[in-house]
Amino acid sequence: MRTHTVPGIRSSKVRAGSDPLVMVTAYDAPGGRQAHAAGVDIILVGDSLAMAVLGYDDTLQVTTEDIAHHTAAVHRGLRSSTAEGPLPLLVADMPWMSYHTGTADAVRNAATLVRAGAQAVKLEGGGKRLPVVEAIVEAEIPVMGHIGLTPQSVHAMGGFRVQGRHHDAALALRDDAKALASAGCFAIVLEGVPDKVAEMVTEAVEVPTIGIGAGPATDGQVLVYHDVLGIEERVRPKFARRYAEIGEASVAALRAFAEDVRARRFPTDDESYHLSAEVAESLSLYGGSGSD
Repeated sequence: MRTHTVPGIRSSKVRAGSDPLVMVTAYDAPGGRQAHAAGVDIILVGDSLAMAVLGYDDTLQVTTEDIAHHTAAVHRGLRSSTAEGPLPLLVADMPWMSYHTGTADAVRNAATLVRAGAQAVKLEGGGKRLPVVEAIVEAEIPVMGHIGLTPQSVHAMGGFRVQGRHHDAALALRDDAKALASAGCFAIVLEGVPDKVAEMVTEAVEVPTIGIGAGPATDGQVLVYHDVLGIEERVRPKFARRYAEIGEASVAALRAFAEDVRARRFPTDDESYHLSAEVAESLSLYGGSGSD
C-alpha cells in the first residue's frame, strides 16, 4: 500500500501550490485506522498521550517506552486498515528527557521509536537542539521540529503561554525555524504563536510549517484526536475546534446500556445463543430437582 513519505511531506509548501497538510494525533490501532480512512497526511503519536489517554496533568510523565507502545499500536492499526488512499506518515514524539542528555541517548531513543513503527520522530526546541537534530538525521532518522509553545518546557516558560508576542521573541522564532531546517528537519510544528509570526516563519523556511494555535497561514494544521472528536472535557483550548461531541454521545450510550441491564431489557432473546430443542429437553431432566 502506498504511504506518504518524508520527501513528499518536505516538499509540501502552500506557496508552491500544495494543499495544506493535515496532521492528527492517534494513540491506538482504531485511531490509526480512522485517521487513514479520513485521509489525513500525517499521524503524530504525541506526548499529549499523557493527558488525553493516561490521565496526567502534563506531558512530562510520558516515557519513551510509553510512546513506543502506542506507536506500535497505531502502526498495527494502519497495516490492518482496509481504507483506500495512501497511509499517513507515522511520526512519534520524543518525550521529555529522551533527547536532553546527549546525542547518543537521543539517537538510541529515536531508534526505539522507529523500531516500534515510526517513520520519523518529533522533538521540541530551537537552536539549542541543533546537535541532537543533526545526530538523529545523521543516523538517517527523519526529524520534525517543534517551536513556539513547547509543552515539555512548561515549567521554564511559566505555564502554557503564547510565545513570540514581542519583536525580539518573534525574530528568535524565525531564526530557530531556519536553523532547524538547515539542520535537516523536514517539517516544523509551530504551536501557540501569533498568526502574523507564524506567517513570517512560514515564509522564511523552505520546509513546511504545521500550526496548532498558530493561525491559518502555515503549510498545515494539527489537532489532537480527542479535541477534534469532543472527547476531552478538562481542557478546551480556543484553537481546538470540535467537530463532534463523541464524549457526550459515549456517556449517553453507556447510560442507556446500564439502564437496559437494570431493567432486564438487555440482552434480548435475539441477542442470546440457544440450544437445540433436543439438547434443551435433555438438560431439563437435571433442572429444579436438586439431584445430581
